[in-house]
Amino acid sequence: MLRQIIHIDEEKCNGCGLCAKACHEGAIDIVDGKAKLMREHFCDGLGDCLPGCPTGAITFEKREAPAYDEAAVKAAQSAKKAASATMMPPMGMGCPGSRAMQLKKSEVTESQADNQPMTSARSVSRLNQWPCQIKLLPTQAPFYDGAKLLIAADCTAYAYANVHEDFMKGKITLIGCPKLDEGDYSEKLTEIISNNDIKSVTILRMEVPCCGGLQRAAETALKNSGKFLPWQVVTISRDGRILE
Repeated sequence: MLRQIIHIDEEKCNGCGLCAKACHEGAIDIVDGKAKLMREHFCDGLGDCLPGCPTGAITFEKREAPAYDEAAVKAAQSAKKAASATMMPPMGMGCPGSRAMQLKKSEVTESQADNQPMTSARSVSRLNQWPCQIKLLPTQAPFYDGAKLLIAADCTAYAYANVHEDFMKGKITLIGCPKLDEGDYSEKLTEIISNNDIKSVTILRMEVPCCGGLQRAAETALKNSGKFLPWQVVTISRDGRILE
């Protein structure tokens, strides 16, 4: 049938993956570093993927294409949710390395670090809980009670040398990469913020476009939680500077 559908210009595409994240129907995949419309019958032609494209690689076109199959989309979404639930073991079960726990720091160690020259303090870990990957974290845990959340792109810890002292100290740290992890973080982050006594949220991202997915997920979670919390976004450059 002749209908409106998206077109992806592969020459303009930089493979950031934001369109795939924005496509709720799952019509787009990243293949060999380029976005591709893999399932034409999943594309509803509404263009949720257009605004997120930083290079303008996505446009509308009218051409012969299979009809939009809503039933197939819903079945695929249900299957994906079921698979995600299977991959998330309950607390205390599954891989021992993913068991949630609060990390108790030695008061002597922390006070020494706070009073020593900055070069010494930087060697002290400020991670206050385990795990720290968004995909592995439970949605409810004692360490969330009264917590200040740091939602950070994992690359920030490598680009910004003093991330422990300047950002992680005194916070519960949640890290992830929207380009490498499958699925959308917003639903889980919404549950964490909604179901716990969260005091504030800091979003720490890189300047690269794909990090926009993490920021959008956190902002969506804040909005959907129905809570009014103080929050901020801090952007780190590739060479390790905080951008204004």
